[in-house]
Amino acid sequence: MVLAAGLGTRMRPLTDSRPKALVEVGGRTLIDRVLDELVAAGVTRAVVNVHHFADRMEAHLAKRTDLEVLISDERAQLLDSGGGIQHARHLLGEDPIFVANIDSLWLAEGEPPMETLKRLWDPAAMDILLLLVKRGHGLGFEGPNGFFMDADGRLTHSVEAEPPTPYANIGFGVLKPQVLDASPKTGPFSILPVWHELQKTGRLHGAVMDAFWMHVGDPAARDAAEQRLGQRLP
Repeated sequence: MVLAAGLGTRMRPLTDSRPKALVEVGGRTLIDRVLDELVAAGVTRAVVNVHHFADRMEAHLAKRTDLEVLISDERAQLLDSGGGIQHARHLLGEDPIFVANIDSLWLAEGEPPMETLKRLWDPAAMDILLLLVKRGHGLGFEGPNGFFMDADGRLTHSVEAEPPTPYANIGFGVLKPQVLDASPKTGPFSILPVWHELQKTGRLHGAVMDAFWMHVGDPAARDAAEQRLGQRLP
C-alpha cells in the first residue's frame, strides 16, 4: 500500500501544478523511487491511493510495466493514514502488506532497508513492524515525535520533548490489515490510535535501518536530498 494521496501543502509551490508524488528528486519522481524500492524487494502488485491531481497520477502510474498498480480512489475525500488503508482493504487482501509513504528516500548503507523489514518481520510476535532510523542519521527528523524501543524490538510512541526519542518512523513498514478491524469502516482516521493500542499489548515493533534517511517534505528538503544524491553518484 503506497500512501500518495496527500495535498503536499508544505511542498508548495512545487505542488501547485502536480501531486507531491510526481515531484522529482534527482530526475526521478517520488512515487517511482518508492515503487522502485518495492520492486527490488520482490513486490509484484502495489495499491496506490490518489486524490490531488488524481488523473495525472493515474496516467503516470499506467506507464509502469514492472509491477501491477491498482488505484484506490480518494477523489471524493482524503482519508488520512488509517482511513486510506481501510478504504483499500478490498484490493489488499488479508495477508500482511508493506505500507509506504512517498516522501522518504535513503542512501544505501549496509543491509537494504526493505530486506531489514523482511528479515525481522515475525507475524507470531507482532502486528505492525515500523522501519525506523536513528536520530542524527538522516535529514528531516523534526520535533520530538518518535519512538523508544526495548531489547525485543517493542515500540513506545512519544511526542514529548523529554526524554528525547532515539528513533523516527520513516513511513515504511509491514502491517496486518486486520489491525484495522476495530477502526471505522469508512471516512478519514489516523493510524496513530492503532499504534497506541498495539503498543499496550507489545504487538507494535520496530526495525532500525542501516541506510541514511532523507525526508522530502518541502522544497528545501528536496534540494538537500538532491545534493546528497548527487554526492553519491559515481
